[in-house]
Amino acid sequence: MLKKPQQSCSDCPSLSKGVFCSLGQDELKEVSGHKVTNIYKKGQTLFVQGNHPFGLYCISSGNIKVTKIGTDGKESIVRIATAGDVLGHRSLFTNQYYMATATALDDTKVCFLDKKFIMKVIKDEPSVSMSIIEKLSSDMGAAENKLSSLHQKNVRERLAELLLLLKESHGHIEQDGRIRLDIKLTREEMATMIGTANETLIRFVSEFKEAGLIEQDGKTIYILKEDELMVWADLAY
Repeated sequence: MLKKPQQSCSDCPSLSKGVFCSLGQDELKEVSGHKVTNIYKKGQTLFVQGNHPFGLYCISSGNIKVTKIGTDGKESIVRIATAGDVLGHRSLFTNQYYMATATALDDTKVCFLDKKFIMKVIKDEPSVSMSIIEKLSSDMGAAENKLSSLHQKNVRERLAELLLLLKESHGHIEQDGRIRLDIKLTREEMATMIGTANETLIRFVSEFKEAGLIEQDGKTIYILKEDELMVWADLAY
């Protein structure tokens, strides 16, 4: 982890997607004066399941996987957090230990605000409270959808749905019309996200390629036929 020189929140490229987007310049300046900015290299952890929370993490750039270890000792990916997202808010407000571990998927720039200050901001700025509530609600909705998908859909449908979700959060349209997913996940990470074995994931990825739905260049995935992918995900209507 590397400490970075302080950057004003008003200059953050993810400000419009973050919880402080509605604050004025004076308020943003105050937040900037209280934050600590760090760079996490791929594989470094922000916090670990079971540790006590001390504040709020705001992602300026990069991607972070949030994982949970079950009673069987297996790791599952709860979600992928990206620029504009916050981490640690649920544990912070419930005063519980972290229920998951946050690990950088690539070089990630993260700002940290201690608990005492963030509680003051929430009290003084209702818009920040509403933004955090929206984040919590969105996280809850995504968790409910994932649980429903795991119980009601087969692996082929779950993989198609995962690719479409990644397209929404990390998709970039190329000049040739292909949609590049700007996030590189290992086969193991993708497998745990849809609740299947690596071998099964590999088989279905090959099936998607043969059907012309996707293609790969190394770990980079390109979506070629979004409409057909929606049919395979059982999302078409």
